[in-house]
Amino acid sequence: QGIQYLIEHEVLSSDLQEIAKFLHKGEGLNKTAIGDYLGGRDATNIQILQAFVECHQFANLNLVQALRQFLWSFRLPGEAQKIDRMMEAFANWYCKCNPGVFQSTDTCYILSFSIIMLNTSLHNPNVKDKPPFERFVSINRGIDNGGDLPEELLKNLFESIKNEPFSIPEDDGNDLTHTFFNPNREGWLLKLGGRVKTWKRRWFILTDNCLYYFEYTTDKEPLGIIPLENLSVRKVDDPKKPNCFELFNPNCKGQKIKACKTDGDGKVVEGKHQSYKISAATPAERDEWIEAIRTSITQDPFYDLVSARKKKIASKN
Repeated sequence: QGIQYLIEHEVLSSDLQEIAKFLHKGEGLNKTAIGDYLGGRDATNIQILQAFVECHQFANLNLVQALRQFLWSFRLPGEAQKIDRMMEAFANWYCKCNPGVFQSTDTCYILSFSIIMLNTSLHNPNVKDKPPFERFVSINRGIDNGGDLPEELLKNLFESIKNEPFSIPEDDGNDLTHTFFNPNREGWLLKLGGRVKTWKRRWFILTDNCLYYFEYTTDKEPLGIIPLENLSVRKVDDPKKPNCFELFNPNCKGQKIKACKTDGDGKVVEGKHQSYKISAATPAERDEWIEAIRTSITQDPFYDLVSARKKKIASKN
């Protein structure tokens, strides 16, 4: 929509090469939005992605150096199909710029993913088991048209990532988008809310045992955050909306769910919901969301202890 607006107001040419150069230059642009746009499946998006990739100069760079340059120019989206299209385009262009390094673009594609995963394994504090070089070699055996890549090449790539992790672009210091890379689930849903109860379309992201909702897919800050700790989810019927499910606290009926949202002035305030009613587009989508939320929900053991003690006291009285 933003690109179309700039074209209509003659700020930007409709030429696909010019759009790609504009995105690659990226001055003042949201890199999350760039990644989301480039990953689109429309023929136009794919052509612009190709032109965008070709704005990068990869000649005589090793694969880690090329990936550093590429992954700094946008934020990799969370959807697998978008990532696939973008990394496919990267691998094709890298091999054109560096003929003879790999026997096929598939080798480059696979090794690129190995490097990105290695970066996560080595530098994510939540990953306790740091992979040694031997495991990196083992994972990449036989990927060069059935043959092995030179160990010296793999060693150089491994050491480069070990010594310096990838820099991931932040759109500003308070950017929450790093939280939403590879979410458990994301998509459009309708949420019932407001002083006058109305259904509003929101973009939901399920990750890190929280449900976030946004007005637009490209927003950096969520409108609301619902921590799923101690909540349950169930199918419910609603006379006005099909395919509904509800988030509720099974142990404290009538109490507000601990959640937060932004008000009209942009201030963060406490949510007022005793439950959240949400509607999906189809029964299948509703069931998939319920299953994903159930998988994500965890119990706070301290809460359980307090709850059990309260029940014990109540039974004595």
